[in-house]
Amino acid sequence: MQIIRTVVFSLTVVLSSAITGVASEVEVIQETSHGTSLPVRMMPYQPVAGNFVAPWLKNPSAPLSATSAQEDPAIQETSGPAVSTTPGLGLLGLGTGFVGPSGTFSVGFAPPDTNAAVGATQIVEVVNLSYAVFDKTTGSPTAGPTSIGNIWSGVDSSCSKANNQSDPVVLYDRQAGRWVLELITTSSPYKFCWAVSAASDATGAYHAYAFTDTAGLPDYAKIGVWTDAYYLSGRQFNSSLTSYLGPKACAVDRAKMIAGSAATEQCFQLSNSGVDGMLPSDLDGASLPPAGAPNYFMLLPLPSAGTSTQLSLYKFHVDFTTPANSTFTGPTNLTVASYTEASSFGAFVPQKGTKQKLDGLGFTLMHRLAYRNFPKAKTPHESLVLTHNVSVGTGTSVRYAPRWYEIRNPGTTPTVYQQGSFAPDGTWRWAASIGMDKVGNIALGYSASSASLNPGIRFTGRVPTDPLGKMETEAVILAGTGSQTGNLSRWGDYSSMSIDPVDDCTFWYSNEYIPSNGSFNWATHLQQFKFTSCK
Repeated sequence: MQIIRTVVFSLTVVLSSAITGVASEVEVIQETSHGTSLPVRMMPYQPVAGNFVAPWLKNPSAPLSATSAQEDPAIQETSGPAVSTTPGLGLLGLGTGFVGPSGTFSVGFAPPDTNAAVGATQIVEVVNLSYAVFDKTTGSPTAGPTSIGNIWSGVDSSCSKANNQSDPVVLYDRQAGRWVLELITTSSPYKFCWAVSAASDATGAYHAYAFTDTAGLPDYAKIGVWTDAYYLSGRQFNSSLTSYLGPKACAVDRAKMIAGSAATEQCFQLSNSGVDGMLPSDLDGASLPPAGAPNYFMLLPLPSAGTSTQLSLYKFHVDFTTPANSTFTGPTNLTVASYTEASSFGAFVPQKGTKQKLDGLGFTLMHRLAYRNFPKAKTPHESLVLTHNVSVGTGTSVRYAPRWYEIRNPGTTPTVYQQGSFAPDGTWRWAASIGMDKVGNIALGYSASSASLNPGIRFTGRVPTDPLGKMETEAVILAGTGSQTGNLSRWGDYSSMSIDPVDDCTFWYSNEYIPSNGSFNWATHLQQFKFTSCK
């Protein structure tokens, strides 16, 4: 297939906008280039050369360690009934042992940044730095592994450059029946690399885009699907990577990208290095947000002395016709139960059979910020579910736990409807992801490890009739059979809990594990399950 290539000079336009206490200007970024790729099923696979560890870009305001904790009022130290779910397929994902139509996967990068999305008939998984497609019914791989940069080959040399990508994310746009990819480049010129499938088939061609970030590197970029745009958050560093500038919020023109037309991106910069870990909301379900609803961004303020009682909510309204009308407003500060942030950039998670410990990633909310609208509920409401890693316990009982929340009615009167820190025993739980099905059941997946336990994959959940803030007894998805050694502490940096758009009941959770003691030998697993109450 011929590669169609359109190149436009990168241009940044600054327009005034009415923002209160956040930012006073919207940055409009013209695309650097866009074009249409070859079908993914025709793309080759080139393993990452060598063993590459993604560098930490540290915010100096973030706590470097959290080896003790204050009392957590929301801690759950006992469990309810066994989690009321029925398991489905369990698949070996990208990583050690994976073989697909394009060959055998080779691990050469850490951490994997594991995440997956589920569509009408397919599942797509992306890791650093590869892409694969699975048949949703049989679990068989139908494309991949392919080097993810191939999607931008012939479109943008920075996005397609070997080993120059990081923080890949894949989502499924249910309303359009399209797959959405985003990643960042790790060398200057720093770019947002976006791609939207040209049709519903994830093994087909993609409309690929590149936007240059003239401010520097938007680290740890995460995205969300909405009705009017695709939204993105990033941790903005300057071009020399010596200074953290604060969170960044962006929106790209969804309609233009679905059509494969020239598109623009609009961004707001929060000029505050004392805040971090922002996420855009990602739409789940058939019920759309209320007409004209903005995209909701949640932010995890950096705690004072390691503790905090706050989450912050922002609203992003984008206008691609008249950018001066775009607004990013907030924060609305929500008081939550006191928590102690897990270590931001320190290795404290123990593993069986080794002194090597793993990173806990406490500075950020964890992918995804899942949004769902319940207009026909007995009490109509909108819900956001989110999670981050906290430190609980004191002395020898310190461990990490996923703190999770359900925020209701973010567009009117935001309320913390329920919250909890799931820590039923001495096991360390972290790298979580959360989701909600169409009847309000919540699923929470995570990594689990301890001094007597190899890192494995588990999940818990709750049904609406459970006591607020309480999860049921967890289930083991995969018991770890090895620990990560070789002086390698990086883990995650994220996992993903996705919901099947066909029945709006079935969850798919993807995360990493270590098949046997070693380094650069991680594997990933995708697990299907659903709550028995969801029909």
